[in-house]
Amino acid sequence: MTNRLGYGGALVLVASFAFLYVPIGLLVLYSFNASRLVTVWGGFSTKWYAALLQNDQLVAAAWMSLKVALMSACLATLLGTLAALALARHGRFAGRNMFTAMIYAPMVMPEVIIGLALLLLFVSLDIERGFWTVVIAHATLGMCFVSVVVYARLAGFDRSLEEAAMDLGASPLQTFNLVTLPLIAPSVAAGFLLAFTISLDDFVLASFTTGPGSTTLPMRIYSSVRLGVTPEINAISTLIIGFVGVLLLLALAARRFLRA
Repeated sequence: MTNRLGYGGALVLVASFAFLYVPIGLLVLYSFNASRLVTVWGGFSTKWYAALLQNDQLVAAAWMSLKVALMSACLATLLGTLAALALARHGRFAGRNMFTAMIYAPMVMPEVIIGLALLLLFVSLDIERGFWTVVIAHATLGMCFVSVVVYARLAGFDRSLEEAAMDLGASPLQTFNLVTLPLIAPSVAAGFLLAFTISLDDFVLASFTTGPGSTTLPMRIYSSVRLGVTPEINAISTLIIGFVGVLLLLALAARRFLRA
């Protein structure tokens, strides 16, 4: 690595990784701290993980975030895949430029603007804010990322495989289910995981569109941190890091399996 990058480039690379991952490592380390003071090491202990189970507010918020992330990721994956198919399969249809702009706009627009716009929409339609409004907000943002990921795969797709299947008598729906979908499955799965992670992490959109009884974990952590970081927050953050790590390993394993 040093031969290709040089010692200066290698040093910058190591410093960048350290800047990203040392704080995460410290968070994981202090989740096993016996002391209630999160900046003072008091010995190794797992008592804060046991105490976390007694913290009903954090557990309820974590469960809410997982439900919202799962539902919004499924909705975003469905809509994003359909949008990618429209762009890749229907050529220069009327309004294509506007449709493409609408897909990319939420990715570059500040989330505060999106959250405020959705809030005004829900208020004007007299929709009670709660679980489903948060799901819709997260799916609105997530579907844009899914469509970009899936479209990148469809852009380099060999359409002769689909044509061969239809020449053998397969209907368009059968061709999609038996040929197209298995080949783009890794990109669809990647889009789902990306939308899931975005939803699990989001604070801004949720703060605009949430209602009573639908507080997500980022909102709960933010309200708790304002009064001081507690060891339970370190513990639940470590569990989320482990959960995301397991998802990444499963995604890599699924990708290798599908390629085989």
